[in-house]
Amino acid sequence: MLGTTVNVGAILLGSLIGGTIKKALPEKIHDSLFLAMGLAALFIGINSVVHTMPKTEYPVLFIVSLALGSSFGTYCSIDDNFHKFAAKCGKGHLGKGLSTAILIFCIGTLSILGPIESALNGNNTFLYTNATLDFITSIVLASAYGYGIMLAAAVLFLWQGSLYVGAISLSGFLQGALLNELSLIGGILIAASGLSILQIKDCKTLNLLPSLLVPVLFFLIKNNFF
Repeated sequence: MLGTTVNVGAILLGSLIGGTIKKALPEKIHDSLFLAMGLAALFIGINSVVHTMPKTEYPVLFIVSLALGSSFGTYCSIDDNFHKFAAKCGKGHLGKGLSTAILIFCIGTLSILGPIESALNGNNTFLYTNATLDFITSIVLASAYGYGIMLAAAVLFLWQGSLYVGAISLSGFLQGALLNELSLIGGILIAASGLSILQIKDCKTLNLLPSLLVPVLFFLIKNNFF
């Protein structure tokens, strides 16, 4: 868990720095940061999709996953409930910033593969690389949205910790095909978050999060019954 601890520490430190300099930045700089983070999230997501889609063995699975996941998420009002919670923790657009932070920090390829590689092979290289990227990203996010971005560090710890423990327990199940599907859907979610920040389309991205569970269920059924 050393790699995950470093990753969490990087986000906390970056958020502290970004939140501190936020007060010294004029409004037009804040607006430019929103624009920068929207574009960054959009193209990080697109890049993940472009690189992962040719590797998928089930080209329709991500469509089914998004359809089922978004329906379930909308029914449970995940996005609305999250933003109500975020509104109690801070002012302004914290909910949108925090949801974007969680997606960028947790659903990226390095954040998924990192704890698995650490658990199976004792290699923390992916997590150290991810920590460096998250440090810079958290500075920018916190300078735009405030100290509340620190909350994403707790989510990251639970996410990577679960993957770490799961990798040890389910080393045979966490195969490349499943990871490709998760990275593909994750890229779409990050791109959708970018569209929301840019105010092109409010995708209510958190309602899409259950989509990540569909490939897991699919591979569980496939491996046990077919």
